[in-house]
Amino acid sequence: NLGIGQGNMGVTPLQLANYVAAVSNKGTLYPPHLVRELVQPETGERLRPYLPAAREIPIEEQYFDIVRQGMRQVMEAGTGRGVQLPGIPAGGKTGTAQSGNKGKDDSVFIMFAPWDNPRIALAVQVENGGFGASAAAPIASLMAEQYLTGKILPERRALAQRALSVRSQPL
Repeated sequence: NLGIGQGNMGVTPLQLANYVAAVSNKGTLYPPHLVRELVQPETGERLRPYLPAAREIPIEEQYFDIVRQGMRQVMEAGTGRGVQLPGIPAGGKTGTAQSGNKGKDDSVFIMFAPWDNPRIALAVQVENGGFGASAAAPIASLMAEQYLTGKILPERRALAQRALSVRSQPL
């Protein structure tokens, strides 16, 4: 039942983002971290915290290529086509997770961009947000656009308004 997306499996957004980063770079699993470098403002001294070494996932590259291609198709012709970044090819996957409470299902979206040289991988989950393409995907797309380009294009303001209008019941 996991193979068709119907099994019970709990993952955090951080685990999903780490997963999609490894898929996007074809098998290198980097340790998640919040701080890459600390800079002492008065002296300019730089301190890098210890991070465990990245590790390679023992899966042949051809299988990553298949998954990456599927994620590209999601953005070109599937449930993610409405949130494709303008001028920046990306890979993504929508998801709808049953919440188990009386609210709507949870909206889930993972993505990476740019397609040919990934610089960002992310996961968004909106509790009680409904379908993955309706709530989580616009948020992820706008986050990636802001990160990669430094701005949100005027023609995507409606998408931003839609993302900002999503409401869910507090837990």
